[in-house]
Amino acid sequence: MSDFLATAKTAFAALPKGGRMLGLDLGTKTIGIATSDLTNQIATPRYTIERTKFMAEAKELIAFAAAEAIGLIVLGLPVNLDNTEGPRAQSTRAFARNLGKLTPLPIIFWDERWSTVVVTRTMLEADLSRAKRAANVDKLAAAYILQSMLDAVRTSA
Repeated sequence: MSDFLATAKTAFAALPKGGRMLGLDLGTKTIGIATSDLTNQIATPRYTIERTKFMAEAKELIAFAAAEAIGLIVLGLPVNLDNTEGPRAQSTRAFARNLGKLTPLPIIFWDERWSTVVVTRTMLEADLSRAKRAANVDKLAAAYILQSMLDAVRTSA
């Protein structure tokens, strides 16, 4: 069992009843946001936050999490194909450390290495314009990350 899956199973088991999950995809220009449904079976893309300053992003995420009864944050970790972590992964870990200082919500990582590629390919197949793809890629990637974690936890039980 991968470290990602073991951590996700533990976090899922500790999720308070009625608690939902928040999936995040940290892009360079935006943060994609997705949420699970009340049964934690289906991930839905919600919106994106424009990347500005960390505190502004954190405040918006924390307020959204409180309004949506979020019990767990799932953050996509951009691992390299050879399982090493480069600068983007280090930046994502730093984001999680800093966000963790501002919220009691547990934050876990999920391997996101194919999320943007899969989502972009799907949007191309749907014949979306370049502008629509750019506007939606991060929130759809967040939903893909969250859904892949939900599926992995459910099928490994």
